[in-house]
Amino acid sequence: MRSVLLPALMLLTGFCYGQVTAKLQTRLDAQAKEIEPQVIEWRRHFHEFPELSNRETKTGAYIAEYLKKLGLEVHYPVAKTGVVALLKTERPGPVIALRADIDGLPVAERGNLPFASKEKTIFNGQETGVMHACGHDSHIAILMGVAAVLVKNKADLKGTIKFLFQPAEEGAPAGEEGGAYLMVKEGVLQNPKVDAVFGLHIQSMRPIGEVSYRSGGMMAAVDSYSVTVKGKQTHGSAPWSGVDPIVVSSQIILGLQTIISRQTELTKEAAVISVGRIQSGIRENIIPEEAFFAGTIRTLDTDMQNKIHEKIKLTATKIAESAGATADVKINIMYPVTYNDPALTEKMLPSLKKAAGADHVKFVNAMTGAEDFSFYQKEVPGLFVLVGAMPPDADPQKVASHHTPDFFIDERGFLTGIRTLLDLTVDYMYMPKK
Repeated sequence: MRSVLLPALMLLTGFCYGQVTAKLQTRLDAQAKEIEPQVIEWRRHFHEFPELSNRETKTGAYIAEYLKKLGLEVHYPVAKTGVVALLKTERPGPVIALRADIDGLPVAERGNLPFASKEKTIFNGQETGVMHACGHDSHIAILMGVAAVLVKNKADLKGTIKFLFQPAEEGAPAGEEGGAYLMVKEGVLQNPKVDAVFGLHIQSMRPIGEVSYRSGGMMAAVDSYSVTVKGKQTHGSAPWSGVDPIVVSSQIILGLQTIISRQTELTKEAAVISVGRIQSGIRENIIPEEAFFAGTIRTLDTDMQNKIHEKIKLTATKIAESAGATADVKINIMYPVTYNDPALTEKMLPSLKKAAGADHVKFVNAMTGAEDFSFYQKEVPGLFVLVGAMPPDADPQKVASHHTPDFFIDERGFLTGIRTLLDLTVDYMYMPKK
C-alpha cells in the first residue's frame, strides 16, 4: 500500500505547490502595483533630503522606523548609519539578502523638480550641494516597498529575508571605513548565514522597463594609485643642474598607457588606467624637487588586475631611475569585480524575464564602472542587475549620466524594480535544491 500511496502523495504535493505559487505570484504582481505610489513618495522624500557617505543619519533613522512598523527585527545603526532588517518566516528555507545603497553625492542639483535637493555641505574643504545623483534614493524606496509586500505575504514564504540598507557605496570619507566592506566586516551576511544576495541599480540611460544583466564579471574592480616622483630642484634656466620630476612624471604617465595598449590581453577583458590628478611646483622659473600624480585602475579579471599592479610599479620606478629620480608607488585596492555567479544567474534568468517580460531582459557587455556590491559577492553567490528608468521620449545620446547635476530618472521605472526583487526572492526560496 505504501508504494502506491507515496507517488500519489508526491503528485498531489507538487500539484498543490504549483497552485500556491501561482496564487502567490498573482498577489505579488497586484501588490507591487499597489505599493508603487508609496515607493514614489518615499523616493521623493529621500531625494529632497540627501546625505553623504557615512553621514546618512536621518536617512537611516527614517528607514529603521518604517521597518520597525512593519514588525521586522531591525538592527540600527550598522556600519555607522546602515540598517539591517530580518523577515523570519514560520517555515525552514534559504536565507536571502536584498541590498539597497542609501548615500548621496557632493553634487549641486540643477534640475527644477519640486522635490529637488537644496542641501549644502562642505566637502574636501569646498562648499557644495548634496544630491542623489546616482539613484540611490530610488533603491531605498524600492527595497522599502519590497519589504512591505513580502511582510504581507509572510505566511506563504519560506526561510529568512535580510534587508540590507547600506551606507557609503560611493566611498567612505578619507580615514574612515564604510560601505559594503564594513557591512560584511560587521557580519551582516552571518547569523543567519546568507545563501544568496540580490541587488539592482536604476539606470538613467536605459529604457523604462528594461532589465540588464551579465553572467560573470559585470562591473570592474577599481583600485586607486599614486606616484610621488622625487628629483632635484634647480633654477628653470639650468635644468641640467637638477632632475626634473615633472618631465619624469610625464614620461611615466605615457608609459602607463602602454601597459594597457601593448602589455595587456584586451581580447580577454577590458582594462583602464586613468590619471585624475597631477600636482607639482610653486613658481614658473623653479624646477621643483617633487611631483605627484594619482588615478584609478579598472579591471574585470583578478589575474589581469594583479599583473597591471606589478607593471605600474615596474614602469614608474624604472623610468624614474633612468632619469636619476625615484618613484614611490602606492596602490590602494578599493572594490573587487562585481561578479555575478554564473550558476545563480542562469537559475534566476527566468525570474528576470517574468518580472520585466522576456523582450525587455538584455544581456550587456561588461562595464568599467565599479560597485561595492562586489564585497557581498566575494562572500556568497550574488546577482546584480540594472533597471532602466529613461523616459520613452528621451534621446539616449543626450540623457544626463549618473553623478551629474542634471541626472534624472523616470519614476515609472520603479515598478519593474519592485517586481524584479520580489520575483528573485520568492522564486529563489521555492527553488528545489539539487
